[in-house]
Amino acid sequence: MSLWDQIPDVDPEETAEWRESLEALVREAGPDRARYLMGRLLDTIGRPPVPYLNTVPTGEEPPYPGDLAIEERIAAYDRWNAAAMVTRASKYGLGGHISTYASAAWLYEVGFNHFFHGTEDQVYFQGHASPGIYARAFLEGRLTEARLDRFRREVGGGGLPSYPHPRAMPDFWQFPTVSMGLGPLNAIYQARFNRYLAARGIKDTSRGHVWAFLGDGEMDEPEATAALPLAAREGLDNLTFVINCNLQRLDGPVRGNTRVVQELENVFRGAGWNVVKALWGEEWDGLLARDLGGRLAARLGEVPDGQFQTYAASDGAYIRERLFRGLENLAAPYSDADLERIVGGSRAGHEPRKVHAAYRAALDHRDGPTVILAQTVKGWTLGSGFESRNANHQMKKLTQDEFRAMRDRLDLPVPDSALAGELPPYLRPGPEEREYLAERRNALGGPVPRRVTAYAPLPPAPERPFSALTKGGGTIATTMAFVRLVKDLMRVPESGHRWVPIVPDEARTFGMESLFPTAKIYSSLGQRYDAVDRELLLSYKESASGQILNEGITEAGCMASFTAAATSYATHGEPMIPFYIFYSMFGWQRTADQMWAFADQMGRGFLIGATAGRTTMTGEGLQHADGHSQLLASVNPACLSYDPAFAYEIGVIVREGLRRMYGEAGEDVFYYLTVYNEPMPQPQMPEGVEEGIVRGVYRYSAGGGQAQILASGTAMHWALEAQRLLADDWGVGVDVWSVTSWSELRREAMATEREGVPYITAALSGADGPVVAVSDWMRAVPDQIRPWVAQDWVSLGTDGFGLSDTREAARRHFGVDARAITVATLRALKPELAEQAAQRYA
Repeated sequence: MSLWDQIPDVDPEETAEWRESLEALVREAGPDRARYLMGRLLDTIGRPPVPYLNTVPTGEEPPYPGDLAIEERIAAYDRWNAAAMVTRASKYGLGGHISTYASAAWLYEVGFNHFFHGTEDQVYFQGHASPGIYARAFLEGRLTEARLDRFRREVGGGGLPSYPHPRAMPDFWQFPTVSMGLGPLNAIYQARFNRYLAARGIKDTSRGHVWAFLGDGEMDEPEATAALPLAAREGLDNLTFVINCNLQRLDGPVRGNTRVVQELENVFRGAGWNVVKALWGEEWDGLLARDLGGRLAARLGEVPDGQFQTYAASDGAYIRERLFRGLENLAAPYSDADLERIVGGSRAGHEPRKVHAAYRAALDHRDGPTVILAQTVKGWTLGSGFESRNANHQMKKLTQDEFRAMRDRLDLPVPDSALAGELPPYLRPGPEEREYLAERRNALGGPVPRRVTAYAPLPPAPERPFSALTKGGGTIATTMAFVRLVKDLMRVPESGHRWVPIVPDEARTFGMESLFPTAKIYSSLGQRYDAVDRELLLSYKESASGQILNEGITEAGCMASFTAAATSYATHGEPMIPFYIFYSMFGWQRTADQMWAFADQMGRGFLIGATAGRTTMTGEGLQHADGHSQLLASVNPACLSYDPAFAYEIGVIVREGLRRMYGEAGEDVFYYLTVYNEPMPQPQMPEGVEEGIVRGVYRYSAGGGQAQILASGTAMHWALEAQRLLADDWGVGVDVWSVTSWSELRREAMATEREGVPYITAALSGADGPVVAVSDWMRAVPDQIRPWVAQDWVSLGTDGFGLSDTREAARRHFGVDARAITVATLRALKPELAEQAAQRYA
């Protein structure tokens, strides 16, 4: 498709002669010579611009498969009810977004009627268009008027959330798409994960398609375009982006001084995507047919979006004088009213035939993803006060006069008496429309959106993979302990194939190269090269059926893959067990927004913050030293965060996580484990500590009980050394407790303090002396449990920026090493000895 396909050919015979000459040149001299000559000719006359026209010409549109008259009535009811729902919510000071759905209504209606397969497709709906999706579900009988009237009123249950929130409506929404930018990123990785499931023989996903509905303003988010090359590289022809190009963002034009459609086309084409443009409605056909030299098409491709928005909101005289200056002969047969109607609203995105043609072209494309750039008018059909107005995103209701105008424009059967009150009524179509709605959705496999969780729980993991950790022995880092455990779990016949290791190009850092030869790294292309380390036992191995997702240096991409895998139990009825391992500093800090969306989507899996802590990353320094991810993780209600000190604690936590997430309970939670890169002796698991490990704390080493030292993660080793120093140097006996989760202790305490005794309070009841809490995290992490500890409280932590130095020097600097713990304990217990200790250990 080129610019010239849509410009009338004034001399087809001459054109045919030139084409015959070119074909002869190709036969005689070959295509390279022909390209060279054509390139020189184009340089002489100037290369044509990228055509600012529809990709599918009107004459090549496929027949429309539905009853347009009925579909137009259904769309009118949807538009009305969406606006009515938001307006009625304004009674409570809530309102909502009206204009986005008004512009995109036909983009959705054509999909609902002819493309969205209920049992196979996955649709990412644009968040601000949710009122229209609720309105359609109402027409289908899936939502009642009472529920529509609880739009944005969720307290007490039964309300409709403002945006697509699966956790709020677990039988309705599949994907959260606000925060903006996460929808397109997740859609790409979801489409790729669908291929991954098929390649590994877990599920045939060949009939499913992923649709992502986006806004042109949303594409400014870095996440929205970050993974475009991945989709092209993977050949994801099971993926279509539909970008609603209404040329407006929240405060004004998306590109006031340029053209966002052309910008997006260049971005997507450059990334290897197929681009389908649906820009101009049928009423433009007559104008463009008279444009024999392509001057109007060129003009349209030059007008800045800010100016075109002005044209859309202006009268015909202004349009004639400005847009058609120098092209008066084209506009002459048209009245000012005609020009106002054509320029003001004739857009392909408002016409079902053109939307259908674009969707059909997208699905017919093979070997790569497609983006549809559909031009619309923001606020379409809501009246002149809304259409193309900068403020329409913030306009939350229509007046009754505006509803009367909308009624007349959409030809809806609403008497004036129904609009005499304060609020507009909801409308229901007649039996013909209701039957058509049901027939179309039945033919396509059921309602959309819909979330279904139908799967069999996984069998419990056998004892053997955990026994090596329970027995202890050896000196290894807890990162390696976790990797060894998962490697053994991946060998379990019943569930090993369901593990999905995800890593951002740091597998060797985390000791995961041992997985390369057996699990292999997933690549849709397999391995087409001889690996440079192929002679080594642990060489780099890629495979079309590989199990590991090594995503490259993209934490956002890894999190998107983690989301796709962790929600497979609902999107595919296939529970997968993903673990995403990363530098802990670049997990929650960089992608916490995705983790909140993950919680919204009710994902299940293990996040592993490796090389954790402020002082264990020797030499990395300020930005790489994590002393706060445990605090960030603690604020996510669905996240169970643990900071295990020993290998056996990891085993107990992972086993419990598998039970809660993949057993009969099937809880909508996920785990965050911080593990360390510091090799330490791994002891045998004491008897009877499993409950304490899971709940958050247990006494690990009794030493006299004059004071209590609470420690987590790698700080346990400093605490145990402090216990020795206190006993040997000062004759003070203290107990050391392993705190596996400060945040779980806090949550349990908050939940039980009014009706019972919190677990941490009960555990420390009867324990003498002050409590000294220490970790490789900032003090706010252990301070979470301070209100429920009856004893005097002292906390030590690594507040501040990280430092490049040895572990010993860094710990000395932050005041968390064994000597600092000893001094702090003495200061709280025997102040008269503290100054001596401080001088001795200086």
